[in-house]
Amino acid sequence: MNQKLSSLMEKIRKIDQWILDMLYPPRCPICDGVVLPEEGICDLCRKKVRYVTEPACMQCGQPLENPRQEFCPDCMKKKHGFVQGKALWVYEEGVKASVYRFKYQNKREYGKVYASEIALRYGAWIKRQGIEAIVPIPLYRRKQKRRGYNQAEILAKELGRALGIPVCTDLLIRVRDTKPQKTLNDAERKNNLKNAFKTAQNIVQLRCILVVDDIYTTGSTLDSAAAVLKEAGAARIYACCISIGQNG
Repeated sequence: MNQKLSSLMEKIRKIDQWILDMLYPPRCPICDGVVLPEEGICDLCRKKVRYVTEPACMQCGQPLENPRQEFCPDCMKKKHGFVQGKALWVYEEGVKASVYRFKYQNKREYGKVYASEIALRYGAWIKRQGIEAIVPIPLYRRKQKRRGYNQAEILAKELGRALGIPVCTDLLIRVRDTKPQKTLNDAERKNNLKNAFKTAQNIVQLRCILVVDDIYTTGSTLDSAAAVLKEAGAARIYACCISIGQNG
């Protein structure tokens, strides 16, 4: 009986999704043009965006020009709180506009496409690390209330669904309303995020966590989040973002 009920619920879900696709056709997250549900990204945009490929920094995942290099200039100078990071695209042109719409123009549906692309490229890597839960970088509560959603949370939920990994949306809390990191230099970024996060639990039972965010710049946000999670008991923190810059 349970199997029949489960099958029926899955059929209903598919019908509901079909109706939604008819009323609100899926759109390519890069150009925002209408695409078929199974396409995700239109062929033209798929050729325009630059996927992060090897050689890439062994720490943050930033693409490198020199194949003999192991680390980017940033990671050669400082120690990060996360073990390793990965990113889907280089932060340029169409990707910048796409992430902006995702964050500020209510294009929440992009999260499913981003997650699908990340799962395709890094799903095996994520599972090899023994990730027990995915944790999104949180927004400050007033900022999330104004925006109506947290884009990192949407990405985390979609990625968790795609990979069958639990998502903890309330484990990490932002307790300070920090300034946008892109407006600050390295020293200011570090101070900006000091004591910005805390955990909802004094002791975190999870040993291996994947933290997700939209954009990787210098890693200061991820470092601050990783430090708090490790202080609460997590052993290994990995990171995954939609996009990352390139400076070496």
